Amino acid sequence: MKSNKKYYFTVEGETERWYLLWLQGQINNEASSTHTVTLNCPIEKNPLKRAKSLILTGVKNKTVITHIFDRESEEEVHTKQFYDTLDAMKKSERLGKQIKYQLGYSNFTFELWMVLHKVDCNRSFTRRSQYLQSINRAYIENFPNLDQYKQETNFHRVLSKLTLADVKDAITRSKCIMQRNAQAGYTLHEYKGYKYYKENPSLSIWESIEKILADCHLL
Repeated sequence: MKSNKKYYFTVEGETERWYLLWLQGQINNEASSTHTVTLNCPIEKNPLKRAKSLILTGVKNKTVITHIFDRESEEEVHTKQFYDTLDAMKKSERLGKQIKYQLGYSNFTFELWMVLHKVDCNRSFTRRSQYLQSINRAYIENFPNLDQYKQETNFHRVLSKLTLADVKDAITRSKCIMQRNAQAGYTLHEYKGYKYYKENPSLSIWESIEKILADCHLL
């Protein structure tokens, strides 16, 4: 009987949650995995609310939570949302020593992470809708818009085309993106201990996924 490891997330939308639950199933069905996993991933845009709920349920040991969300653009409304989220993550840690929040951002959007499972995505986009062409190319689909892609049936069809090998490829491609950003001399900004690039593409969601796979001896 394999022991179970539990990982905590908060996500802002259904596609992120569906992805993590798919990943949980893939790991648990993989014979070579040394552990089964539980990916606790409710939809909750407010990290502070999530932390309070965990404390109320009696969490005693150190609990690391990854918040998966987007840095949608450099427009004032979106940068304010981004910093407000980081503020809430830091406040969560001050509620009690048992909570630690990790940054799982995508710049611009979670679709970047999904594309990287199949193909490189090194272009700098100016609109979220521009990811549609990359999604269709990566998954051999013809979605007319991102809303159609995000419909439950359609998104699960996309997930059915993935394997753990694709997840590993996405991690590798993500690392390459971040290395290129560093080599290009882009500033790795830091706000209250959380590090990120303002340039797109950039992302840190891969860090938490890599740790899960490594813990299960799948890397």
